[in-house]
Amino acid sequence: MLTAKEYAQIVEQSIAEIQYPKFPSGLYDPIKYALEAGGKRLRPTLLLACNDAFGGDAGQAIWPAVGVEIFHNFTLVHDDVMDNADVRRGRPTVWKKWDMNTAILSGDAMVSMAYKCAAGCPPMFLPEVIDRFGIMTMKVYEGQQIDADFETSDGVTFDQYMQMIIGKTSALIAYPCAIGALIAGASQDDIEMMFNFGLNLGIAFQMQDDYLDVYGDPATFGKAIGGDILNAKKTWLYIMASDRLGSRFVDAAKADVPAAEKIASVITLYDSIDLKAQGERLIRQYTSDALECLLRTSLQAEERQWFEDFAHSLLGRRK
Repeated sequence: MLTAKEYAQIVEQSIAEIQYPKFPSGLYDPIKYALEAGGKRLRPTLLLACNDAFGGDAGQAIWPAVGVEIFHNFTLVHDDVMDNADVRRGRPTVWKKWDMNTAILSGDAMVSMAYKCAAGCPPMFLPEVIDRFGIMTMKVYEGQQIDADFETSDGVTFDQYMQMIIGKTSALIAYPCAIGALIAGASQDDIEMMFNFGLNLGIAFQMQDDYLDVYGDPATFGKAIGGDILNAKKTWLYIMASDRLGSRFVDAAKADVPAAEKIASVITLYDSIDLKAQGERLIRQYTSDALECLLRTSLQAEERQWFEDFAHSLLGRRK
């Protein structure tokens, strides 16, 4: 197997080879701009790695992998519209550089491009690849809507939070794993175990992201901590604190006070019920569940180790 960096480079090269029509440039230039922003390319990397691990041909999996990455970047383009975000990866967001209508339309076009790429798999796998790709996209939309609904809801439960992150985050990790194994001709049992590996890894990934927003080191996290607190995001920390502290926490979370004061007061309440340690336990548990799935596949030790190393590298991040 290749290194994660080498798989990502294959994806990067393939994205660079995409030929865009010259007209209308107002549609295609924002797409190219969005895809050139870079990123970890972890989702297509996992698809290619799963394909490789089960003896597949990278040439048969590369365009579905690119399709996954295009779809992921589409979600970012539209998320930035919904969140009114000005900056993404250190550059103006698409809507900020052009306008909201352009971001919406170019984002829509990216979905079509993603499906076209996903269809670039061997014909014998096409129906199932497209079916799984379609389910993946709908899960992401559902997760995004649930997350949007949270903004106007005070009674969010932990189960609802889990449903949201399984859709919004885990689906874009689990389905690429399954699709990569599928195109390699893996057994249904192996495909489903790799799906479950990705699902649990995605949960751990999102829970850690929420954790780092509160307890990360700003010097290595890549941004100031407390953004979720200031936006009253219904993270697992917010939900658990609300459940255990009731109005005392909710009042602090909604208080109209300076940003630094709000962040400090909310973190103090989190610390009072030891959410830092509880979060670390949850992240370890879902990581362990992901790794357990690998043991239930037919993968050889060397291939299993690749995914174990990838998981530990991903969840050992500080940004």
